[in-house]
Amino acid sequence: MKYLTKEWYELCQKTGLHFGKRVHRGAEKRDEALYKRLYKRKENEFIKMQREIYDVDPRFMLEQEGTLMIPLEKFVTGEEVSSEEMKIYEMTPEERQRIQTYIDEYDARPPFDEVNSKQQFSDNHEWSCREEIRRLPPALSSQIADERVFALGYCTKEVMRQLKLLSKENEKKMMRTLDEYRKVRQNEQIPEDIQRKFSFHDCRVIRVDSGEAVVIRLDTEGGFTNLNHITFVGAEIIKQDEIVGSCWLYEELYRIDHGYEAHVLFEDGSELIIRCNDIIIVQDPVGTD
Repeated sequence: MKYLTKEWYELCQKTGLHFGKRVHRGAEKRDEALYKRLYKRKENEFIKMQREIYDVDPRFMLEQEGTLMIPLEKFVTGEEVSSEEMKIYEMTPEERQRIQTYIDEYDARPPFDEVNSKQQFSDNHEWSCREEIRRLPPALSSQIADERVFALGYCTKEVMRQLKLLSKENEKKMMRTLDEYRKVRQNEQIPEDIQRKFSFHDCRVIRVDSGEAVVIRLDTEGGFTNLNHITFVGAEIIKQDEIVGSCWLYEELYRIDHGYEAHVLFEDGSELIIRCNDIIIVQDPVGTD
């Protein structure tokens, strides 16, 4: 990746450092009684939310049929969307069957497991205690009296001020790089059809076949497209980490002599760089070899 690098993606994760945080006077010092009280409050909120999710009837998924979809990048940036870029979601028979399986499982589900939910909250909290501090520069993290309280969503007024300031600075850097890449891509002589189709954010790689052509098959259930079959014709792999099972995040596409050079970043930091003569993107039925 030249612009939307792993470092850029990590910066994206630091643009909302203050989200979900509230100022609490007790966060100025380490107080075990306060921590236990706040932990119990957040635990109860989590259990309530999990119970509500558990009771969501999956029949609502059938209502997705016929909804309008637009490219993620256009949605995020607010750019004008052409009629050609708009798509009507059409559910495949396989998707309908999968939803019916969810419905059958829902109707036969056991009682909600509150003990398991408490353990899940504990595991999440332990992870947050490590990761939320890790994302902060030492000069800021050193001002946090109790990382456990911070992970629960509470901080001092001064820490909140600095979190907002740092988030704003990070967002400016992130958008500056994104704008630079957009300008570069606009100047690339890439056919509109490929420009429009070559976007697979949040799709998961389920198979890669290499030969004279490289074929990537995707699970698009969590993404924003139905196109699940990419063929790089006359391909030469420049860099390929292990990507099967990984979630596609961002892509860069460049015009080169006799074809294209594609760069792809995946959720675990793995990358794919590939040169090819052409790119063919289609929707194949699920399970097609």
